[in-house]
Amino acid sequence: QNQESESDSIPKISESNSPIKLKNQLKLDYDQILVGNSQTGHQKYLNDIYTDLYVVQNETGGRVNDHEVRQIELNLKQSDCKDTPIECNNIFKVHMGRKNRKVLTMGIAGVGKTVSVSKFIHDWAHGKENQDISLIFPLPFRELNQKELITQKLSLMELLHKFCFSSPEELPSLPEGDGKVMFIFDGLDECRFPLSFKKNYRITGVHEKTTLSKMITSLIKRHLVPFSLIWITSRPAAASLIPRNYIDQVTEVRGFNDEQKEKYFNKNSDPEVAGIIIRHIRKIRSLYIMCHIPVFCWISLNVLQPLLAQKGNDKMPTTLTGMYIHFLISQQQKMVEKYNDDLEPKDNAMSFDKIILKLGELAFKQLEKGHLIFYKEDLEECGLDVSDGSVFSGLCTQIFHKTVSTRNVYSFVHLSIQEFLAGLYVFLIHKNEKANPFLQTWKEEVAWKFSKKTPFHLHKAAINKALQSENGHLDLFLRFLLGLSLESNQSDLKELLPKLKLKTEKMKCTAEYIRKKIENENSVERTINLFYCLSELKDDYVEEIQKNFRTGNLSVENLSSAQWSALVFVLLISEETQEIFELQKYRRSDEALMRLLPVIKNTKRALRNCNLTSQSCESLSSSLQSSNSPLRELDLSCNELQDSGVELLSDGLKSPNCQLEILRLPICSLTAQCCKSLSSALLSSVLGELDLSNNDLRDSGVKLLSDGLKSLHCQLKILRLSGCMVTEEGCGYVSSALSSNPSHLRELDLSYNHPGDSGVKLLSEKLEDPNCSLDKLKYVEQKSHYACNLTLDSNTANNHIILSEENRKMTYAEENQSYPDHAERFDRAPQVLCRESLSGRCYWEAEWSGKAHISVAYKGISRKQGNRDCMFGLNRNSWSLICSDDKFLASHNNHTIDTCVSSRSCRKVGVDVDVSAGTLSFYSISDTHKLTHLHTFNTTFTESLCAAFRLMVYNSSVSLCQTEKPVSSNRDITHTPV
Repeated sequence: QNQESESDSIPKISESNSPIKLKNQLKLDYDQILVGNSQTGHQKYLNDIYTDLYVVQNETGGRVNDHEVRQIELNLKQSDCKDTPIECNNIFKVHMGRKNRKVLTMGIAGVGKTVSVSKFIHDWAHGKENQDISLIFPLPFRELNQKELITQKLSLMELLHKFCFSSPEELPSLPEGDGKVMFIFDGLDECRFPLSFKKNYRITGVHEKTTLSKMITSLIKRHLVPFSLIWITSRPAAASLIPRNYIDQVTEVRGFNDEQKEKYFNKNSDPEVAGIIIRHIRKIRSLYIMCHIPVFCWISLNVLQPLLAQKGNDKMPTTLTGMYIHFLISQQQKMVEKYNDDLEPKDNAMSFDKIILKLGELAFKQLEKGHLIFYKEDLEECGLDVSDGSVFSGLCTQIFHKTVSTRNVYSFVHLSIQEFLAGLYVFLIHKNEKANPFLQTWKEEVAWKFSKKTPFHLHKAAINKALQSENGHLDLFLRFLLGLSLESNQSDLKELLPKLKLKTEKMKCTAEYIRKKIENENSVERTINLFYCLSELKDDYVEEIQKNFRTGNLSVENLSSAQWSALVFVLLISEETQEIFELQKYRRSDEALMRLLPVIKNTKRALRNCNLTSQSCESLSSSLQSSNSPLRELDLSCNELQDSGVELLSDGLKSPNCQLEILRLPICSLTAQCCKSLSSALLSSVLGELDLSNNDLRDSGVKLLSDGLKSLHCQLKILRLSGCMVTEEGCGYVSSALSSNPSHLRELDLSYNHPGDSGVKLLSEKLEDPNCSLDKLKYVEQKSHYACNLTLDSNTANNHIILSEENRKMTYAEENQSYPDHAERFDRAPQVLCRESLSGRCYWEAEWSGKAHISVAYKGISRKQGNRDCMFGLNRNSWSLICSDDKFLASHNNHTIDTCVSSRSCRKVGVDVDVSAGTLSFYSISDTHKLTHLHTFNTTFTESLCAAFRLMVYNSSVSLCQTEKPVSSNRDITHTPV
């Protein structure tokens, strides 16, 4: 391999040779990186295999004690949030005028923290990056755990001599200056000695002898070498060992994003093979999630590449358990090849199945304790002889990792391998000995002794044990244990363990027990893991639920607790809901929102026309305050939130965690009262678009809103106040606000208000003001701007409908009319369609008497039946306003909504449809031509539309009104800056 030419020309940083010697030593240590295990010496050059990792400023902010697979799932949902990606070489560079001296980098096991550290050191040693640093001292906790270091007192200089220099003369002192010296403490989670930050000791001298604990805490507290740079890496659960007030910057390694994952496979395999692997993993959610961990990508490559090379082999693992079984098989084959090539095989070398069983025992016992690193005595307790090369050869060289130091430290390459071997161990000892390692009391042991000792009884104990864990540290272990019970996995396992006796086990009892647990489980995270357990068992419950949701069979039923949980699970793992979640597809209610809140928290856009009330707003407000929530667009249009609901939402908007950019609140029964809390929220939120259209805000509400708009802290760029009863007085408040804060608001919608000439003039002046950012002002005074003239289509009219006034009036008659037969005619329902198709934005008005449906329908709606499929308002193909003597009702798909508006003094209705926007609004029109909003349907129109009418009782009628199109009073002014 060719090394970088820069390595031969390292700039001299000080008169001492210490930096040069240190860089040369670090080149030897970090030019190559282990792939698998140190025992085999299988090393590759870092630059040849390094793939960029997704590192972000700030941490997840989730519960750091959760099982790390849960944290991958959380990060996967948040990967499109506005995190700030940062290259590992830039972590200590000046950002926004601030230089970070102490950085904590968090990340789950195997995600790439140590590789990031290695890359940083490698590039510094080769003179590529961070050359303002004179000396970098890597001090991994794994090596600091040596007994002689923990028990004896030594100075900082003595410690550095032990780790980095052979004699004191090579490093007589540390260079002075800000950021000239850097200490890297990798693996805080592996620290086996206490770090106490509460005690007030101060170690200040580099030659002062002290304990290792006091030395490290003094460095972090900045008592010792105060101007040094310190980088600490840790798994999330151990990160709290260091109080945050001692850390300048927290970063998080998220592993591979989608692009980096594909780059890894393409870099390490043939492009065609890489493509097949990527497509296979994408199809299986559990594998796709795990592949955000670089180590799992390595495992997948080790498994899938050889399988694809076998001709005619189309059998690829589709579960996590299957993947890890095949991984063991591939490593067993490597072990066999090694021993076949070994000229002097050892007679006492353990067989593969014995190695697996003993490693499994070690994995299980240490997993129960929460340990990921082990020592010689831990191995010997499980019958593993550390001097036996077979323990670290073949399979175990890549499963097990041995760190050479004064006191050897051992670990599995990744936590998931430890969890799988632990599951395999429990599976085998039950199969061979009917043992149950979960028994804790003598009563349980007696009960087990006299039980049938079936796999179900073992599974039941394991499920209960896993559910008792607060941090879910047995979640993945449980999935592996259950998956190993499948006959298909046991068949593959027999290739690994030939002595294994195959026995078909019935998993029905286990699956039913899991379903019962789902019914009673309140924790979303635990419920999700239980569903993953069902997936490992290949149980069809989740598929049944998915099928019913897709067909809509469950949207109108009373769901059980388990079905709600299943819906949450299905939606959380769906890529579709990561972008937008439409609650109305499932259940339009406050209860549905509460049940599906975990999904809403993890989507970018939600929720409109969902029959919500102020009751839901407290939960939504809490979601907005969740750290790193991906929710960016909240569409609450056409929900009865009222002022009290919006006041609760405003509390969420004020949270520093809230990243909501768009808030839509049209037709939410709001008044001026809510504007005070919204105005206050504008002072601190990042909200860029606010839509309050069709609410009774009036000038008093606009005045309160303008108080927020005036603030330079207000980030609002788009404000929509269409149909809010604003006059020239309200326009004056907005104009004044734009004078105070002219740099943000770019678009203002005041259509369907009464600003008068003076109001329009005030705001138009702001359009021309070069110091004001406003460049779009919408003002449309009358909906007749979009008026369309319609005619009734006689070919569609039912035989009891009389058309008159040039086909602009219809009347319901008892007598049968002599219309000719026609394929488009409604043969039973007293209905008629209009001839013209609706496109773009359309508005029309109609007068009615008796009882009538004023509707919009797809042209392809059924004609020849008298059931719901053809009747307007009772199916998916039509939307209706039902007009009767006392009230107005809105109806779609046989779901009726009371508009709460009386029809006694009104006999004229306006219909406004915007086909591209997917909105259909109905208005009652008074004698003075005042429009009162009745209802708005929000949908996506997928077929050709036309106006439609249905009469309910004899002698009822509907007449289409002639609507003029005035030009002078309508404005849609757009100003584009030069």
